[in-house]
Amino acid sequence: MKRHGARTARGYGRFRWGGALAALTAAGGLLLSGCSSGDDSGRRATDSSYERGGDRTAPLPAPDAPRGGERQGEGEGDIAPEPDPGHLSTFALDVDTASYGYARRTLADGRLPHPSTVRPEEFVNSFRQGYERPDGDGFTVTVDGARTPEKDWSLVRVGLATRTAEDSGDRPPASLTFVVDISGSMAEPGRLDLAKSSLATMTDRLRDDDAVALVTFSDEAETVLPMTRLGGHRGRVHDAVAGLRPAQSTNLGAGVETGYATAVEGLRKGATNRVVLVSDALANTGETDADAILERISGSRREHGITLFGVGVGSDYGDALMERLADKGDGHTVYVSDEKEARTVFCEDLPRNIELTARDAKAQVAFDPETVAEFRLVGYDNRRVADEDFRDDRVDGGEVGPGHTVTALYAVRTRPGAEGHLATATVRWLDPGSRAPHEETGDLETDALGGSVWRADPGLTVTATAAYFADALRSRGDRPGALPGAPGLGRLAERAGDLAARTEDDAVRDLAEAIRTADRLSTA
Repeated sequence: MKRHGARTARGYGRFRWGGALAALTAAGGLLLSGCSSGDDSGRRATDSSYERGGDRTAPLPAPDAPRGGERQGEGEGDIAPEPDPGHLSTFALDVDTASYGYARRTLADGRLPHPSTVRPEEFVNSFRQGYERPDGDGFTVTVDGARTPEKDWSLVRVGLATRTAEDSGDRPPASLTFVVDISGSMAEPGRLDLAKSSLATMTDRLRDDDAVALVTFSDEAETVLPMTRLGGHRGRVHDAVAGLRPAQSTNLGAGVETGYATAVEGLRKGATNRVVLVSDALANTGETDADAILERISGSRREHGITLFGVGVGSDYGDALMERLADKGDGHTVYVSDEKEARTVFCEDLPRNIELTARDAKAQVAFDPETVAEFRLVGYDNRRVADEDFRDDRVDGGEVGPGHTVTALYAVRTRPGAEGHLATATVRWLDPGSRAPHEETGDLETDALGGSVWRADPGLTVTATAAYFADALRSRGDRPGALPGAPGLGRLAERAGDLAARTEDDAVRDLAEAIRTADRLSTA
């Protein structure tokens, strides 16, 4: 029998819990990575794919190649006295959703997304979850799960939630530096025109004590508008936005560097200072390497705590570059393909979520070797953290604002007849103001796994559906899907349609339509 690329568990007597969570090492291009070790009876890990029962996802035809490079991160180690690192999984929190948005756009254009642009955690995190929320800053931790059709295999969901976003009048003032790509490629409908209309509407919705700066870049970068308080000056901002015109090449590096310099010049104490990059990320002039660009602005980012919010646009999109910039720039990315999505991001989400509720947030999950034989984290390939770095606050985590949820999904094989404690999940973060560390934990018992994932809590079923969809899109050629119990795309589309009717959620209806389109394209 083939395996899902996991390792079996061992070392029962040495493991100590202490509220720990955990991270996996990234494994090549696999959707899931192994993170457990062999037991005393001599069971060993394999890195081959698991042979599933039921209908298999048909191999997808070769899709278009992605724009920009790829990257992987990995790390593994110990965080507690005498731990067995084979039972830990540690990662930085990530609220990006761009991968799912870009996949939907690509499918709508009649193409299958390239597997390297499919990040399962961004599919999963694109859907609202009904997790309980905390009263103040920080997180709540929800852990649940359900069984898959594969014998002894379950899906375990770790859900983290921040407090509800407050009315904009209750947050600190904001200083936003918009860095807008005006290169020739931005002339395509749905790029610069979309950015201009959204920025104009957002300008009217921000408060009088908020401030806005505008930087543009093509072959060179220019500060079109220095940091300007909106009270009494909205006309200046509107004029600057209305004057944006597409020009020549894409010197994204110069745009980011000038944007951060402008943000530092307009820095306001007690305000939330953020750079908002709007681009198709098709850099072709100047510095095009994400790490080199980030090095140029590292001082501004670290010393002043200026975060980056990336907004991707365009049918041709430099996904890898934008994701790298946001991940290492203490921010996150979204992708918008039409006016409705753009207005949601600029006019609703961004004004509500300007402030931060947690800095350098990391999660660690500790699985009990008495009940768990194998487990793997779905996605988060680029967000892995060495286990021993979980409580090292010098190690970069994720920045999260109000109104967000973060979901991590695990494929877990329980030992036959196992009963009792299954896993403990812990999230650690720094207070945005004082930088004091805080932790919160949640536990899961085997009897909470319940029945089939298709009859579970609707939020868990949506999570599983999104993960199975990402799994299918990342599978190609002779490489089968990696998730246990995965249905074929046709059957998954039927289940998603039933789920959309059950939840009456437009976002789930869109998911079902995307799956149907992928199924049609894969068999064309």
